Amino acid sequence: MAAVAELKAVLKDTLEKRGVLGHLKARIRAEVFNALDDESEPRPSLSHENLLINELIREYLEFNKYKYTASVLIAESGQPVVPLDRQFLIRELNAFEESKDNTII
Repeated sequence: MAAVAELKAVLKDTLEKRGVLGHLKARIRAEVFNALDDESEPRPSLSHENLLINELIREYLEFNKYKYTASVLIAESGQPVVPLDRQFLIRELNAFEESKDNTII
């Protein structure tokens, strides 16, 4: 029985070191949320400000490769599935984009 526990510990450690365990947990959470999500329930209406804030959060999540977290944000918030145009965001926020790395400041 100790061999099984040791194998589990080594497997968990290996998956954590490779970054796979966190990815799997995030994927499972997103899939569970999608399975439990009631699509017949209307999404909240978004104010203009919340639409922009959510879009910035989505951009941050996608930039950092948090795609499952982003999918939950979109589903829960009622944010449009298609991202807002980046130039539209820049205009609305009175910001400008650094051309060398596409960051908004």
